[in-house]
Amino acid sequence: MWRFPRIRTLRGMNPIMNAVVSTAHGTVEVLKVLQRPAPLPKNGEVRIRVAAAGLNPSEVNARQGMYPDAPPPPMVVGYEVAGVVEALGAGVDAFAVGDRVWALCRFGGHAEVVCTPAAWVRPLPASMTFEQGAAIPVAYATAVILVHDLGRIREGDVVLVHMVSGSVGLAVLQLCLRIPNVTVIGLASPSKHEGLKALGLHHALDSRAADFEAQVRKLTDGRGVDVALDPLGGKNWKKNYRLLAALGRLIVYGFSAATGPGKRSLAKAAWQLAHTPIFIPLSLMEANKAVMGLNMGRLFDQPALISRGLDTLSRLASEGGLAPLVDSVFPFSRAADAHLRLESRTNLGKVVLVPDVQGMA
Repeated sequence: MWRFPRIRTLRGMNPIMNAVVSTAHGTVEVLKVLQRPAPLPKNGEVRIRVAAAGLNPSEVNARQGMYPDAPPPPMVVGYEVAGVVEALGAGVDAFAVGDRVWALCRFGGHAEVVCTPAAWVRPLPASMTFEQGAAIPVAYATAVILVHDLGRIREGDVVLVHMVSGSVGLAVLQLCLRIPNVTVIGLASPSKHEGLKALGLHHALDSRAADFEAQVRKLTDGRGVDVALDPLGGKNWKKNYRLLAALGRLIVYGFSAATGPGKRSLAKAAWQLAHTPIFIPLSLMEANKAVMGLNMGRLFDQPALISRGLDTLSRLASEGGLAPLVDSVFPFSRAADAHLRLESRTNLGKVVLVPDVQGMA
């Protein structure tokens, strides 16, 4: 049975908690588990005792200094958590203390306690673990927008998914498999191909191969794909655009080609920027193609969109329509190892952080 770390209280002080803090921009050595004041819920907020928190590429990039939306160090990042409601702010009546929930949060999730708007909190089905719940918010919210809102993927479409073995890629695969006769072509390292095919991927290509464009053309008899989903950037965007069939859509939602393990490399980022294509409206019109972009971090000021997406995920979760795949679980004290696993792109699914239990008073 899961044991929560108990939040400690020092006489004359607010409760304190442990959090994973990026003390500066740099390699994983800047990550430290430090004590910080536990937050108190404001009006409309829910305070959650965190059982598990998802780790995302954007949070790794924030540590490296490559994510402009992140707060300055020392910072506690973390966009998604699962746990138990510990307290309610004024005006919140949709939840009760003790409820199992999953939630979206705007940073602060890599800690023992987090406060977030009640509108971003949803019940965790009894059939799901906390680790699975922490794998829902970011990956599946992103996937819903990619598949349904922007991609408009429909019966018979062919979809190309880069980094299909990541949490977003797997969520996209699951959602696509719910649409009749959709064919998914995914790029991942060869060691993951067998596992991905077992999860329903139709065609697995080597992500390190320079000729993925030729392979996709061969698989589609020269037609190309209806939707290409690319979080990599750089020269890949040009190849994906060429692969689009008539009325095809290229959706870009990351620039991970500009980053890598360790600390940031401005030279690498500059090289990738130099190889980024420029899409001219008249050329798009002549080609009957579309290029779209998605940055989830820039949607937090759109509460109606966020709530609609979370409602969709909550319904799918309650119906058993979501199957979050957890790659690995690391305690806060091994946050560096979690970051390294995500940086190396060896994961198949979500990397999750959990609070250390031992040694809590």
